[in-house]
Amino acid sequence: MRLNRFSVFNIHADPASHSNYFNQKLNHEIFEKVAKKCYIPTNNLLLNLINEFDGKFRLSFSITGTFVEYCEQYMPSVIDSFKELFSTGAVDLIEETYFHSLSSLYDDLDEFEEQVKMHREMIKRIFNYEPRIFRNTEAIYDNRIAKKVEEMGFKGIITEGTEKILHWRSPNFLYKPINTNLKILLRNYSLSDDVGFRFSANNWPGYPLTADKYAGWMSQVEGDLVNLFMDYETFGEHQWIETGIFDFLGHLPGEVLKHEHLDFVKVSEAIDRYNAVGEIDVPWAISWADEDRDVSTWLGNDMQVACFNELKNIGRKLKETGNNDLINTWRRLQTSDHLYYVSTKGLKDGDVHAYFSHYDSPYDGFINYMNILQDLKEKVI
Repeated sequence: MRLNRFSVFNIHADPASHSNYFNQKLNHEIFEKVAKKCYIPTNNLLLNLINEFDGKFRLSFSITGTFVEYCEQYMPSVIDSFKELFSTGAVDLIEETYFHSLSSLYDDLDEFEEQVKMHREMIKRIFNYEPRIFRNTEAIYDNRIAKKVEEMGFKGIITEGTEKILHWRSPNFLYKPINTNLKILLRNYSLSDDVGFRFSANNWPGYPLTADKYAGWMSQVEGDLVNLFMDYETFGEHQWIETGIFDFLGHLPGEVLKHEHLDFVKVSEAIDRYNAVGEIDVPWAISWADEDRDVSTWLGNDMQVACFNELKNIGRKLKETGNNDLINTWRRLQTSDHLYYVSTKGLKDGDVHAYFSHYDSPYDGFINYMNILQDLKEKVI
């Protein structure tokens, strides 16, 4: 939820200013554009593929509460198309935080648990379903988060299959967290990023990536399963229709199923089918973001840390007031994107951050976000 421009002169100037923090016009425009380029055509294609292959093509979605709010406010047909996909039985739904927030990194996990419960209620309301698998915002994961997720009743969790936690081991097996009876699904980031990032890169040795070539790569992989997990906007938005991404997706199930030892499973089926082959110990948080695959994407510089600490401190005071209107605003300000735009990373990571940001620079993003936090803090006080 992108923010309006908010200067230091706006702080404490309007008692109702919290209702104007968010740039509804820009948010509406971007959502509608992406819905037409990605969500609607891709959902239609997936539904056709599920029907064509009699449900043998299977997949899973992680859908935030804020995304659903956009659908319900601007384009209800989008959420209807997800309902139709889910009704086939070939689609699973994954739990996460309602606001796609960094609440799992707070000192205590009470707010994190509240947001997961909000998400659970939303999924129950729309799909009449209770997910068994959890994936945290941007696949953020550590031992503490895993323990909490197990306590909340989940059977599995998704995170990044990075060498930081695997060392010499393969991401193509199930593991369990240390001291926790939960199964971990590890994203195969190499194969996932071949589609999500490298698909249209004509200087990449794998270019052009065809469905039969990709299925061939997967057929040669050792292990129990290959977890392909990517931004849904890969299809039609990050990789435009002109790149051939929809043709690739349209041919992929047929090419995969040509290999007798390959099939598709939903995330809940994966944890039922396979046993964990070992334990993973993750004392420090990892994620699927950037080359570092840690939380430096959101907490990698002093500006980000200052904003994050302010956000936490406001929450402690705000919970005491019981003002649900301000609490809802505070939660919308927790969405990880706000700190993502304040990243000062360079090279390829910096290019990706700049692509998504609507600010002129990270410093511009910091000043704007901090001004809004200060205004909210004044209201809480």
